[in-house]
Amino acid sequence: MTSPDLRADAPLAPRRNGRHQAAAADPAPPPGETPRREKPARAKRRRRGLGLFRLLFMILVVGGVVGSVAAYGVYHQVSEDLPDYRWLADYDPPQMSRIYAADSRLTAELATERRVFVPIEAIPARVQQAFVSAEDQRFWDHAGVDPLGIGRALLTAAENYGSGRRMGGASTITQQVAKNMLVGNERSIMRKVREAILAVRIERALSKDRILELYLNEIFLGQSAYGVAAAAQAYFDKGLDELTVAEAAFLAALPRAPNNYNPIRFPERARARRDWVLDRMAEDGYITPEEARYGKAESISPRPTRRPEVVPVGQHFTEEVRRELIQRYGAEQTTMGGLVVRTSLEPQLQAAAEKALRDGLMAYDRRRGGWRGAFGQIAARPTEWMPALEAFQRPPGGLPEWRLAVVLEVRGTDARVGWIDRGEGGRGAPQAQTGLMYLQDLSWARPARDGRVGGQPSRMNQVVSVGDVVFVEQMPTQMPAQGRAARPERVELRQMPQVEGAVVALDPQSGRVLAMAGGWSFERSWFNRATQAQRQPGSSFKPFVYINALEQGVPPNTELLDEPIEVMSGGRLWRPQNYTAGQANGWVTMRQALERSLNLVTVRVAQQVGMDAVADAASRFGVIDNMPRYLALSLGAGETTVMRMAAGYAAFANGGHRVTPTLIDSVQDRRGRVIWRADRRGCATCNAASPDAGPPELVDPQRQQATDPIAAYQMVSLLQGVVQRGTGTRAGTGLNRPIAGKTGTTDDYKDNWFVGFTPDIVIAVWMGYDDPRSLGNGETGGGNAAPIFHDVLAAALRDSPAVPFRAPPGVALVRINVGNGSILEAFRPGTENAARRWGGGEGGAAPGGGTASGLDSNLGGLY
Repeated sequence: MTSPDLRADAPLAPRRNGRHQAAAADPAPPPGETPRREKPARAKRRRRGLGLFRLLFMILVVGGVVGSVAAYGVYHQVSEDLPDYRWLADYDPPQMSRIYAADSRLTAELATERRVFVPIEAIPARVQQAFVSAEDQRFWDHAGVDPLGIGRALLTAAENYGSGRRMGGASTITQQVAKNMLVGNERSIMRKVREAILAVRIERALSKDRILELYLNEIFLGQSAYGVAAAAQAYFDKGLDELTVAEAAFLAALPRAPNNYNPIRFPERARARRDWVLDRMAEDGYITPEEARYGKAESISPRPTRRPEVVPVGQHFTEEVRRELIQRYGAEQTTMGGLVVRTSLEPQLQAAAEKALRDGLMAYDRRRGGWRGAFGQIAARPTEWMPALEAFQRPPGGLPEWRLAVVLEVRGTDARVGWIDRGEGGRGAPQAQTGLMYLQDLSWARPARDGRVGGQPSRMNQVVSVGDVVFVEQMPTQMPAQGRAARPERVELRQMPQVEGAVVALDPQSGRVLAMAGGWSFERSWFNRATQAQRQPGSSFKPFVYINALEQGVPPNTELLDEPIEVMSGGRLWRPQNYTAGQANGWVTMRQALERSLNLVTVRVAQQVGMDAVADAASRFGVIDNMPRYLALSLGAGETTVMRMAAGYAAFANGGHRVTPTLIDSVQDRRGRVIWRADRRGCATCNAASPDAGPPELVDPQRQQATDPIAAYQMVSLLQGVVQRGTGTRAGTGLNRPIAGKTGTTDDYKDNWFVGFTPDIVIAVWMGYDDPRSLGNGETGGGNAAPIFHDVLAAALRDSPAVPFRAPPGVALVRINVGNGSILEAFRPGTENAARRWGGGEGGAAPGGGTASGLDSNLGGLY
């Protein structure tokens, strides 16, 4: 083997590969020789490479231009089709409105969607921080789209490529707002583009706080909860300010997949996700590592929300409030505006008013209505009656304590009935219950046929038959006495009355309606007879006739003529009569005429003062607007409502100020701002800097004077006599306090009234049929309406001291004899000794109007 030449000027041996072999075949020229030209093949290859580079460069340039144009075209097209986002600045999500009673108990919820909206300033910082850490750590820094977040998402997607996992989202909170409220949930590239463009625009238009507020109130968090406030109630039955750090972190873990992190179905997943959020919060500096550690140690203990307890009474009242809200704010704002409505309803008094009205209607129905029969018939065999009774539709209007029952057996003096009991709350398993119904409790159940009532039943089969479906009420078990056996499982037959009624109780000083019952049952009829039914007030209207005489200075002890009278009215001869037809009393005092409700005297007073004055008084007191000037209307032949009558009488109780009834005290919007208040009084001296300004005084500039204080007090005194000695004695029996009021009974006994008051409360009661017909001979306001008034007043003033009516300044009180005793009669100054006779002639004012007789120099009809 020849050794290599290692001299410095010796050439190196070529490598044995194609490229170097080619080089060896074309050795470099010796020194001093001219190099040979490059071969054409090599030059050709170089030119080809240069051309390829230029081509690629051109393709990139052209592709970039075309791509930019295409991207701009797509952006322009997408931008033109984007929804308007500017309305988000003023957007308020649908939120239920709530109505509260005077004691702050919930009476009703008005909602199209059950949602709770909380302003950002009311959302605790820890709740905000938890969602920012979990959903968008750079929320406060980016401009709507987070490039770093997108880069992390792409890197994660590359790492998980081929694993089958879904690509993680890179949406910011702003993008989620755009998705939830503007572009929808479609899974496509175009939707993401639209979402990103809108997010940038939203960031320019809205503040970060507003964007976060929209997000936290709109995000779906499972359990049918939209927004953090609803979720806090749904999972933990807490308000936002009551949440722990761990609970806030759990809520922040839900937006990604609420159903997958349900703490009841998937407790481990929920806990792991919650702990991850706590770590993120610690990483962002919102909580300390120690707080995160304590939060992780806390268990997730969901306590499903309990619906707030709703006041079980006052449905007619609440419905009236709802109608008023719709009239004032519209249906959309009422049901979706998140209004907080404070009302004047007093639940205890409302419950007492409803019970008193139902007791009065049932008492009348048992006395006059008789037994109208069962609702229907079903099979009464032992194996069939339960499913048949369960399938029988319960008639609307039955009281909650009444049971729908079937008659299983009928004997001579008793009957066995069966009903279904589902336990307390009505949600338990159905259980059969039976009881005995006794004939001696059914003396009222006289058969009613074709409007006629038969005699008292002597056998049980005259009342019910086997298979009859009826209402019954369980009664307390009777204890054995005097050797008689107890009666376990005793029930009594019940029947809804056909007669209806209404009650209104209000504060005479402010007009706040404290209770209102619009009928037997709201379930049976939504029609509110306290505000919607136009009925004739009858004799309860008479005070608005007599008040004109008192205003003109006619003393209460003035004698008026009670004798037959004939008046031409409308081309016909009208002969009014007293309640006791044919009875005339000659000369009687004004007090006696009102206490005994004498019609003939009232007509003469109306003649003397003129029907223009009577109509004006009816309008001033708010009882009847634009009343026709017919003399018959002085006896209450006009039409008004129970609410208006209560307001009219309130002016007597408060010194002559007109009262406008109000059911709503205040209305707040979803942010707690008061947008309406019933109390319009002002206080000019409340903020006085000087102590010499005196005590603050509330002034109501809008309060109108319906009559002067002296005339109002004189009327109060006269109406006290009605309760003490006149037709309304049943209204005050046993109450031992000053009460004033007036009965009312219309022609043919179609309407029964009693409207009365104390210094603290006014109560108006009406009873009658919806389709006006006679209640029966002798059925008067003093016999039917006054006892209902009595029971409502007793409940309203229970355990309160008796308060006298206060005489206004300037009134003259003179003791005079009345009946077997004496009273302090109220006079205008200077009229104490002016006992006269007034209105004795047959003429008087014309039936259609006329002016009133005056006093002093214009004595007119005074005798």
